Amino acid sequence: MALTTPATRPANPRFSSGPCAKIPTFKLELLQDAALGRSHRAKVGKDKLKAAIEGTREILGIPADYKIGIVPASDTGAVEMAMWSLLGARKATMVAWESFGSGWVSDVVKQLKIDADVLEADYGKIVDMASIDYNTDVVFTWNGTTSGVRVANGDVIPADREGLTICDATSAAFAQDLPWDKLDVTTFSWQKVLGGEAAHGILVLSPRAVERLESYTPAWPLPKIFRLTKGGKLIDGIFEGATINTPSMLAVEDYLVALDWARAEGGLKGLMARADANAKTVWDFCDANDWIANLAEDPATRSNTSVCLKFTDDRIQDGAAFAKAVAKRLEAEGVALDIGAYRDAPAGLRIWCGGTVEQSDVAAMLPWLEWAFHAEIEAQTEAA
Repeated sequence: MALTTPATRPANPRFSSGPCAKIPTFKLELLQDAALGRSHRAKVGKDKLKAAIEGTREILGIPADYKIGIVPASDTGAVEMAMWSLLGARKATMVAWESFGSGWVSDVVKQLKIDADVLEADYGKIVDMASIDYNTDVVFTWNGTTSGVRVANGDVIPADREGLTICDATSAAFAQDLPWDKLDVTTFSWQKVLGGEAAHGILVLSPRAVERLESYTPAWPLPKIFRLTKGGKLIDGIFEGATINTPSMLAVEDYLVALDWARAEGGLKGLMARADANAKTVWDFCDANDWIANLAEDPATRSNTSVCLKFTDDRIQDGAAFAKAVAKRLEAEGVALDIGAYRDAPAGLRIWCGGTVEQSDVAAMLPWLEWAFHAEIEAQTEAA
């Protein structure tokens, strides 16, 4: 067949699922007020870190009695800090339906070696959250970044639970409505939905989580970088801007700029609307083409940020090779960068649709995806 090259290109071809696209208005000049060359413990540094914490609270609607801290090592560091500091007081339930959740399972079962039930689902599916015993400590991802499957809501999490809920929400925060009353520990990184610079994590603790920290001492030693208490009391300074280790004040400034942009876009509701519009553009494309489909099987649990796709055409002989070839064509044309599926996920593509991505760019990229699919089918046919 004769292939027609699309006439329009995305203005921004960055659809990576992390680090994600910068805010649409980004330019280096916006960071000129960064406290560079200054101590993060000086007033200027503390003020900026405090502003980052309270801006997070404001936009996400985090309750006033919840603690918010900026911690090292991105979302991974925040999750590990929570698990090493809080788990072991009671039985745990580890829930996984994608790569990162499976990593947390491995850490708890093989490293911490605590009593834990493991509930898993295949990529594209999700564990029945209503079947979980919430009198155990439950560790789960809200949005599966590598599977494109998310928790629909927190309705099944009981208010009178005895255990803690520890939620990795890194590709959900700022794009999905998180039910704070159902989450005792929540972690994420600003490199995701707000397109911030990497290496910093956010740790949100409910009063119940703080109570656990102050009443329970793990059986294993904790490295300094994980310690949230001293003398049996929470180190409050961590949640007021006195970080455990030295943060990048340039990255903090970048986050403050992104928070300002988020406010201008209507806060959380505006960011959710942007992500929803981006994701729907991809979903509608899948509905209109029988050779590609959403990896998430149930529309109610489809992610509006990390939209994972699978090729369904019977002519495809090697799914992994085909998907890589399509992604390579799109990158060579400069119309879609870094959209290959995660290395542990099923073969396919992953298109980031968070709020920093423009819907017009998603719409301009999709005809190129169709072009690349047909070009690769034709090349495969000729090679055969």
